[in-house]
Amino acid sequence: MLIAFNKPCSVVSRFTPDGSPNRTLAEFGFPGNVYPLGRLDADSEGLLLLGDEARINEALLHPRHAHGREYWAQVERIPTPDALLQLGEGLAIGARQTLPCRAWSLEPQPEVAPRDPPIRFRKSVPTCWIGLELIEGKNRQVRRMTAAIGHPTLRLIRVRIGGFELSDLAPGAWRILTAAERKLALAARMDREGPKEADVAARASNRPPK
Repeated sequence: MLIAFNKPCSVVSRFTPDGSPNRTLAEFGFPGNVYPLGRLDADSEGLLLLGDEARINEALLHPRHAHGREYWAQVERIPTPDALLQLGEGLAIGARQTLPCRAWSLEPQPEVAPRDPPIRFRKSVPTCWIGLELIEGKNRQVRRMTAAIGHPTLRLIRVRIGGFELSDLAPGAWRILTAAERKLALAARMDREGPKEADVAARASNRPPK
């Protein structure tokens, strides 16, 4: 069984409390014996897979499988092409170097429903949505990467795992994937030549749900 869940903000990727005021996965009525495959931080939103098959953990999570995961990050200020190139080439964060990834400005900028709780907003500081496709998921990696180039992340949404997209799954909703959707989720989709402009624009216009 493989389940797609649109995790809201302030929900931890576990079934038991962690001592914080955040909600847990136990509140959403999942079938018994499933567990999260990977994780999203409590303040991150979007696509989280849950399943009951331990063997698919490595296929989804180990960088050597180049299993792409796409995120939309709302950042402070407008990144330059050079800043996005820095993200794509990999950055030294602490004692380690991030792997190369794809990073681009979402055009047109997506219309995304406000978050609860709302993001920090400063009237004098513009914001911008960028897309990133990673094949690794270290602790708070996207936030640490954008902070390293001077563009702190205000909001982070995972919109795709493998070839399976969040699409119209509402925040807090989940469903069991069909055989075809499961195949998409387990497919390693990593376009190392970079996003095609028309493809990015099409994705930006219809995801994630309001």
